[in-house]
Amino acid sequence: MEYRTIGTNPATRRSVSVLSLGAMMFGTAVDEATSYAILDRYVEAGGTFIDTSNNYAFWHSGTQGGESETLLGRWLRSRGVTEKVVIATKVGARPLTPGTSYVDNAEGLSAKVIREQAERSRERLGVEKLDLLYAHIEDPRTPLQETVEAFAELVADGVVGLLGVSNHWAWRVERARQLAAAAGLPGYEVLQYSYSYLRPRTDLPGELSRDGNLGAASGDLLSYVREHEGLTLVAYSPLLKGGYVKRDRLGAEFDHAGTASRLQALQEVADETGATVNQVVLSWLIGHEVPIIPLVGVSSLAQLNENLAAVDLTLTPEQRAKLDAAH
Repeated sequence: MEYRTIGTNPATRRSVSVLSLGAMMFGTAVDEATSYAILDRYVEAGGTFIDTSNNYAFWHSGTQGGESETLLGRWLRSRGVTEKVVIATKVGARPLTPGTSYVDNAEGLSAKVIREQAERSRERLGVEKLDLLYAHIEDPRTPLQETVEAFAELVADGVVGLLGVSNHWAWRVERARQLAAAAGLPGYEVLQYSYSYLRPRTDLPGELSRDGNLGAASGDLLSYVREHEGLTLVAYSPLLKGGYVKRDRLGAEFDHAGTASRLQALQEVADETGATVNQVVLSWLIGHEVPIIPLVGVSSLAQLNENLAAVDLTLTPEQRAKLDAAH
């Protein structure tokens, strides 16, 4: 396994594995025994960066979420590895009532919600401190100043380490970071967005915005991370929910001329290396010029082992050039 540092403050920064494991469906679609086996194998391979949220997976269980955090808490205690792994969780997208959704009934990012839900996450995970806490989705109803100050208070109280943000427009990320900097407060240092090798269209309305998919890492966001030393991009859905293997799973956002060219280049590099296309995608992300940590979600040990092998795959400069040049 390889590692990189997230965060800049010596008091809160952490060394994490370059491949992060998503626990979204653990405790719901993925049963406890399988979840434990996946987590055990991940840690055995040197994995240290596990991702969850306070709302996972409400859509599967008909609740408000929390099943993933609860399972992780049991696993952490049973294995005694709380100090060996970095757990990232999120606040802001938990439905206010069962049977509703974050799209139209999210808890938001008020100071009250942030403090209360951070405490609930700590209880479910069974930890004294949340290693990394993300603002999960935008909350236009709450002033950014209130959100920024609420997150900073948790850091000051010692119950949260690093701060992150997901599914926000780049300009709101910058504004929040500027507010924090002006007040001498800790700001967002880890950005979690969907990102992969195939390039999605940006002209289609997204689930959270009619102006496009604000959860996707646009060129604007990539440029922002590249130009601000100390920021890290955690790329969720890097394998497009199996879309590289089962092309019928690719959504409308990939229905454009550039997709075929990139898929061809990807297959050529896979053939050259003897690796799977999924492994080439993950290796391409890990070696990206922008500091990127791919976040993989798996439901079996076979899927996990395939993904773990990508860490040992080093693409040549020529292979990376071929992949980057495809349009």
